[in-house]
Amino acid sequence: MRKRCLSFTGDLMQRHIRITLGLFATLPAAMQVFIAPARAQALADTATTTNTPQRVEVTGSRIRQVDLETAQPIQVMTQEQIQKTGLVTVGEIINNLSVAGTPAFSRGSTLGASREQGGQFINMRNLGANRLLVLVNGKRWTTTVAGYTDVSTIPSAFVERIEILKDGASAIYGSDAIAGVVNFILKKSVEGGQASVYAGRNELGDGRSKDVSLSYGAGNERANIMFGLGYSDQGAVWAKDREITATTNGPAHLNSGFGQGPWGRIRQVAANGFASGFNQYLNHTGSYDGSGTGSDSRNRLNYHPYANADADLFNSTQQMMYTSPTRLTTLFTKGSLALPRDTRLTVTAMLADRLSTRQVAGYPLNSQTQLKFPVYIDKASYYNPYGSQGIGATGPGQDLYFYRRTIEVPRVTENENRTLHVDAVLEGNFSLGDKPWNWNLGYNHSTVDGNVRATGNLNLLNLKKALGPSFLNASGVVQCGTPAAPIALAECMPFDILGGPSASTSAALDYVMSVGQATYGSTVNSATADITGELLTLPGGALGVAAGLEHRAVRGNDRPGQFEQSGYSSDLAGNTTVGQYSVREAYLEFNIPLLKDLPLVRSLAVDLASRYSDYSNFGSTTNSKASLLWKPVRDLLVRATYAEGFRAPALGDSFGGGSQGYDSYLDACDSLFGEAARTPAVKARCTAAGVPATFRQVNQAGAPVPASGAQTPVPFDVGFGNSALQPETAITRTLGLVYSPSWLSGLSVALDYFDIRVKNRITTVTAVFEINQCYIDAVQSFCDRIRRDQVTGQIVSLSRGTLNLGELATKGIDLSLNYRLPRTRLGQFNVRSESTYVDKYDTRSTVSAAPLHYAGEFGYNRVKSNLALDWSLGNWSATLATRYYSKVKVHCWSAPLNQECSNPNDKTSWGTGYNRLGAMAYSDLSIGYALPWKGRLLAGANNVFKRKPIVIYDAGSALGGASSSSAVDPERPIDRYFYLRYNQAF
Repeated sequence: MRKRCLSFTGDLMQRHIRITLGLFATLPAAMQVFIAPARAQALADTATTTNTPQRVEVTGSRIRQVDLETAQPIQVMTQEQIQKTGLVTVGEIINNLSVAGTPAFSRGSTLGASREQGGQFINMRNLGANRLLVLVNGKRWTTTVAGYTDVSTIPSAFVERIEILKDGASAIYGSDAIAGVVNFILKKSVEGGQASVYAGRNELGDGRSKDVSLSYGAGNERANIMFGLGYSDQGAVWAKDREITATTNGPAHLNSGFGQGPWGRIRQVAANGFASGFNQYLNHTGSYDGSGTGSDSRNRLNYHPYANADADLFNSTQQMMYTSPTRLTTLFTKGSLALPRDTRLTVTAMLADRLSTRQVAGYPLNSQTQLKFPVYIDKASYYNPYGSQGIGATGPGQDLYFYRRTIEVPRVTENENRTLHVDAVLEGNFSLGDKPWNWNLGYNHSTVDGNVRATGNLNLLNLKKALGPSFLNASGVVQCGTPAAPIALAECMPFDILGGPSASTSAALDYVMSVGQATYGSTVNSATADITGELLTLPGGALGVAAGLEHRAVRGNDRPGQFEQSGYSSDLAGNTTVGQYSVREAYLEFNIPLLKDLPLVRSLAVDLASRYSDYSNFGSTTNSKASLLWKPVRDLLVRATYAEGFRAPALGDSFGGGSQGYDSYLDACDSLFGEAARTPAVKARCTAAGVPATFRQVNQAGAPVPASGAQTPVPFDVGFGNSALQPETAITRTLGLVYSPSWLSGLSVALDYFDIRVKNRITTVTAVFEINQCYIDAVQSFCDRIRRDQVTGQIVSLSRGTLNLGELATKGIDLSLNYRLPRTRLGQFNVRSESTYVDKYDTRSTVSAAPLHYAGEFGYNRVKSNLALDWSLGNWSATLATRYYSKVKVHCWSAPLNQECSNPNDKTSWGTGYNRLGAMAYSDLSIGYALPWKGRLLAGANNVFKRKPIVIYDAGSALGGASSSSAVDPERPIDRYFYLRYNQAF
């Protein structure tokens, strides 16, 4: 499998390199055509433009202006700062900022089934990655069917800077800009060539990363062209390679996460098709690692009573990736040409190909993996110990219900994602009277298409034949069918499924295994027209205005393979998603400078903006924004905004076909670890639902779950779209101060308060949320989606999809500090700091429901802070950066038993009892040296002081965390990480 991946990536690289070298070969001639005629004009223009102040557009406003101070809080990261992080992708870089929340679709979520797995998505303020608008050069970047923007396809090597707007901006940009806007500004031009090579790895030797980029450009202000090629490779980290990640809940609870074993477990088949009667497991050597040899499965005397003994289970973590690998190849080109009458044409094109792979343990199979197509071991099977041919058999025998994990073939999923972005902008300048104006016409095409290939699942049609009637033929070979009606070996291969890995044959595995396939894609086409300029002069300055029109068409699809849709595979069955919509928009913005140069009013201005959007699928909406910018004195700036925002339903929200999913959760009705063990009201609701008083939730092996919960034994129905969805709306309020004292040159401090409220929020609910809403918060509408077994009380059916669900509110403070110290003989020092304090993060499932308070819980740190100290002297430079995360509340191992539980009686969003986890800090060091031949060497170590990872049960997927393999947070360093980068200009 890995060879196929490498082969594909190598072929793709060779193809792109050939294309790029071909382009480079024609570059000199092409540049002569465009540049030579413009060279003389460029020289003539120089004298008239050198003293003209440049008017630029800053993220958050469409009005071009000279003054870069804005009413919106904006954080800027330069290319130099990006490289000093020692990280390869822009997604990793931004997700380490203080304003970023827990990333969506972590590389540690190897059990995730979404098409987004393998990508990187920014979750600003924990409001959700689909409530953030991502721009590239001010243009919308492509989104998935589910409405997420994958920033891993934006190569960091070609980024000039990143502007992060920490404010709502729907009035300026339209849908999705609720949490804010991230605008990736690509390099405008390159003179000559630039190459960069990077390599890094963990101290243990895993997690190897490589990054190579090459760019070349030529031209001047009149005409220029640039090409770039990038390749990055982030290697896997395997859970088994470290003791702390080698088991589900860490070494202190070694066997708590063990699941279904690799040897045969058998039961009788009840009249209703479920398991009943005896419960036996094949004798075998070895332990929970799956090693050893099984006894003869045909002899019923070779079985012992099944009692969840460790040796009869399997540590599935040992076959799982802790973080999955990703490879990205990018081809980038940009050209700009000055045309007559002060007009310019700029075209940008980028092609990115991402290949991500994830592996989890072999499939935990049982007779009712698909309830609609059960598979039993036929009584006429040669390998049925209780069948007609079993050793010592008498009579016709009986069918058997079986359990068996196929560890011989771990489940591997490859997701190849191709992103194409092309935009063309024709822009120009003109004057009305003595007032400058700018206009532009743009076309933007973005498309994502991908295919998924999955191995390790079983073809249930073939499995039914392989476990059906079979016999030992005259040649001593087990053959399907009966002596009277044999089936050729080329058409059917019997499978000794109970014999375990030691009895498997490659021919039998090839016959019963399946290869799953799926395709997906989305396309966004938009046309824009914008104009901005100055209308007249007011007492405070020029009245600026911007106006524009936009038409955007969105379509997408997600098509599982026909076999996967049929339900005859052990893979998760899914339905096709197909949808489209269009939107017409118009906006108007005014920047009104009211006063200036008065006592306590050095300047005073307001910015007013409004945007009208007409959607084909739900109707129209208008969103407005008002901003204030006031400088009472030269050193102090006061800024404030009030913004309306909205988010339209994504294609998947409205048109999602839904699929099966194995959810991880802890049942609130569990009599030992659930909230029912602590709260009488919850216990009463569980009893009313028919749950036995001593109910214990069981995992896929049939064993009672630990305190961290486990994955469901049966698939749930998940991800169904809702055509009745309406847009969610938001109100954002900010108030800030920026202080730059004249008495201390180089210091700038910004303090900004934010308050964001989202109503009618669109969300795909989780199993944990749905169960807790039913039994803990007594919301009947969620109870209606849950069905339990009438005898055991186990949840056998749960349906969850997309809903307009109540409200979300967060508020807090951002603090930014930048101090460039005076230069001394010891060098130049600079201090940078960005911090966020979250005072509140609440959700309500309905307007009348009690709020759930998340601030201060795992994933919702009250304080996150980044502090960096930069130093430079001559050719040398260095940066020491520290990331700080405040203490949080996490799940106890057992609140009812007061195990690993600092506050067993205190309330949280998930119920009663929590453990206090202390603050954490990680430090990164980078050292650079500029070489005399236009080269630069950068060496560094992230987590330089080697803070060790810790077990946090909330990090595991059973409690909603990002790690599928263990209880260690994959978004924090697992090890000390070393890297080396070399840059060369030519």
